[in-house]
Amino acid sequence: MIYLVIKALLSGTIIVAISEIAKRNNAIASIVHSLPLMSLLAFIWLYSETKDAGLIGRHAFGTFWFVLPTLPMFLLMPWFIQKLGGFWPALIAGIILTIALYALTMRLLKTAGVNL
Repeated sequence: MIYLVIKALLSGTIIVAISEIAKRNNAIASIVHSLPLMSLLAFIWLYSETKDAGLIGRHAFGTFWFVLPTLPMFLLMPWFIQKLGGFWPALIAGIILTIALYALTMRLLKTAGVNL
């Protein structure tokens, strides 16, 4: 149980740190945010609990493919904010776009014979 609390606190601390850094220096926050810190932590937590390097490899492979459909949201978010009248409509549009691109990615991977 204490391990779960430590994992949650460390992961949450990173998110809070990024949002606080962004208030002072957006460029630095963007760099930190772009680092795969959560993925690295997930790899560490998963490996420390399972000792299964093959599982980490499969997880990394799947993560690669599912990062791709999230990228357009980051590119379109400024445009969505401007065109849709603010943050919340833009966020909703970004989420809908990402879900649609996840579905498309899953279909394309299945068609290509990629098993995740």
